[in-house]
Amino acid sequence: MNLTFYKFQGAGNDFIMIDNRELFFKNNTKLIARLCHRRFGIGADGLILLESHPDEEIDFKMVYFNADGNESTLCGNGGRCIVAFAKQLGLIEKQCRFLAIDGLHQAHFEDDLVSLSMPDVDTIKSYNSESCFLDTGSPHHIDFVQNTSAIQVKAEGSRIRNSSLYGKAGSNINFVEVQDHYIKIRTYERGVEDETLACGTGVTAAAIAAHYANKIDTEEVSVKAEGGNLAVRFSHQNGNYSNIQLIGPAEFVFKGEIKC
Repeated sequence: MNLTFYKFQGAGNDFIMIDNRELFFKNNTKLIARLCHRRFGIGADGLILLESHPDEEIDFKMVYFNADGNESTLCGNGGRCIVAFAKQLGLIEKQCRFLAIDGLHQAHFEDDLVSLSMPDVDTIKSYNSESCFLDTGSPHHIDFVQNTSAIQVKAEGSRIRNSSLYGKAGSNINFVEVQDHYIKIRTYERGVEDETLACGTGVTAAAIAAHYANKIDTEEVSVKAEGGNLAVRFSHQNGNYSNIQLIGPAEFVFKGEIKC
């Protein structure tokens, strides 16, 4: 089978996109892992299927797989990229509603950027003043550090991800440095099992955690990931975070065909 695919990236977080409205692509863990492999395949942090949805008020369905080939929880940058993909296919114009594994999401374009609604956060588990855990559609451990450049992300991230703290399921691990008007982040992603250049749910978790820990006092946070700049906007009231938006670029890279 010759597979037509599209490559998109959001702040360096890159994805294989497949138009699967005809449901020709069947979930195959080994195949997806091979397609995502950076030496033996196309190379990507994950693979995303765009599928139809029977509800006319929902524009499409998003099915996301990590680079290891396993279907996973919400991917924020992947969500923004599939919105750009849907626009390229002519399915949407300036805004949309789509279904992901965690439920409905809304998105719209802000000039050249894609703004994606994220799930509300009402629970944050603090371990100490510099470490916490929260779920922004995917689970995220946050460590506040003095200098993200000094962190051995793969080694330290793997250690925490596989520790007894999170059990077999593990967690994504984020190292966050707070500056005067923005935060810097580096992320170890489970399923990729390495550092990625950006992680949308991780960026969202870091911004909310920084506000929760009184390290940032604004409800819009600029975030510098290794692969580019993003922003998180939210409302905060009585310890609850709502109206959360992840904002950033989502860019088409190339279209190709590969024999499977």
